[in-house]
Parts: sequence; C-alpha cells; structure tokens
Amino acid sequence: MRVFVNADGSTDDHNYTIQVGNNANVNIQVDKGDVNVVTTQGNINLKSGKNIHMDANQGIYMKSSLMKIQVDGQWTETSQNKTETLANMEDCLEALQKQVDKGNIRHFGLSNESAWGTSQWLRLSEDRGWPRVATIQNEYSLLCRLFDTDLAELSANEDVGLIAFSPLAAGLLTGKYQNNATPKGSRKSLSPDLGGRTTERVWPAVDAYLKVAAKHDVDSVHMSLAWCLTQPFMCSAIFGATQHEQLEHILKMTDVELSQECLDDIATAHKANAMPY
Repeated sequence: MRVFVNADGSTDDHNYTIQVGNNANVNIQVDKGDVNVVTTQGNINLKSGKNIHMDANQGIYMKSSLMKIQVDGQWTETSQNKTETLANMEDCLEALQKQVDKGNIRHFGLSNESAWGTSQWLRLSEDRGWPRVATIQNEYSLLCRLFDTDLAELSANEDVGLIAFSPLAAGLLTGKYQNNATPKGSRKSLSPDLGGRTTERVWPAVDAYLKVAAKHDVDSVHMSLAWCLTQPFMCSAIFGATQHEQLEHILKMTDVELSQECLDDIATAHKANAMPY
C-alpha cells in the first residue's frame, strides 16, 4: 500500500502521524528537505534522499515542511492467510481514517495490488465508511499489459484509475537497448536484466513496436506514452528521466495524437508479442 501526504507548500511546519497495522512495516522516503522522526527508539533526522525502515507498531511522529511525504506499508505475510490479510487491511484503513479526520490526507492509492486485493480494500472501506481507494499504481506498458485482464474491468467499474509505472518498460521501448546495446549510465548498466524484463521474447516485441513507430513517423517514446493515455482506465503514466534533455524530449509527447491506423498496428503487434516478460 502506498499513501501520499501532500502539504500545502508553505514554509510552515506540518505535523503528521502515520501508523499502520500490526503486520505491516513502514518505510519513509524523504523527497525534499528534511524530517524529524520520533519513534520509541528515539529521534531520527532524515535528509533528502535517505530512507528508514521500522516496525509499524512503534508509531511515527513527523514534523516537517516537506512538499511531499511518502509512507509505504508493505505486507510481511509469508502465506495466503485471508483472516490476517483482511485484518491488516482494516488496521490500515482505520489508521488512514484518523489522518483524514485530522486533515493530513485526502486520498490514498495502492501499488502492485491484485484485483482480489483491490476489491477487498473497496469492500472494507464501503462497509465501514473508511477512506476509499482512489488509484492503483501498477506496471503497465506496451510490453506489460497484465492490467488489461481482471484489473481493467475492476478499474472501470469501481472508478479506481491506474497510475502506470514503467510505461517505457524500463527504457526498452526507447530502442536504446536493441542489438545488445548497454549505454553508459543507463539502467541496464546497473541492472543487466532490467528487473527480469530482458527475456528472449522481449527483443522481437520491441522491434515490432519500433517498426510501428517508424511506419507512422512517430517517435517510439512518444508513441508508447501516448498509447498508454488512450486507455479508458488511465489516470496518468509515470516516466523517469535522468537528464534534462530526456525530459524535454518526453514532454513533447503531449502534442502527439495517434491515428487509428497506428493504434490498429499496435494491436496487431501486441497479438503477435503478448506479454513478452
């Protein structure tokens, strides 16, 4: 589960209290500025880009002037125990309700969640009147369309929009890794298999989409992102850029509108190369 807490951007300090269930752990990532964290183990001061990990039962008090504080509660179960899982969800939702009541958060979203899991979060929030899931952040791209199965149906019918991460498939859809290339400083230079994405089937799949982009005279990056935004369940697509030039190039996709012929060719390429990793 992922919770985003947004301050108003002023220089005044803001107080946040986040506590999740007994079976969860808490990670705090500082995106900007610093944070003073008070736990049962003492005070911790975090600078930008640092992380801490602690047991959720400690409780956390944060005082900061951050624009954004990110809190992750991740499951620690080692087996599919339905009773424990649902109890954990209830603990989390009850804690989130307290933060809504205090005015610290407005909405929350899930990340890397399943259709069953999302449906349970929704059911519990509606049964108890607790905060309702607003979004789900799962991987989605031309190369990874698992969301198109059961989650797409749930998303459309329950109004839980997708915030797609890795819409360029960790850079594969840029074409920069074709022909066994590994550009210096690229993600592939740090993680050769790109998190398990560099399978034998992925290279012809990327080739197929690059050919579609070339055929319709559209940049492959722009095509990949523009295609994501055509999906009816899409809220937004999260992309990454390590250089300013990359960011400038990506942002040009806002002017791109894919033709029906291009969309048809994408569909054909997908049928021939479904789920290559």
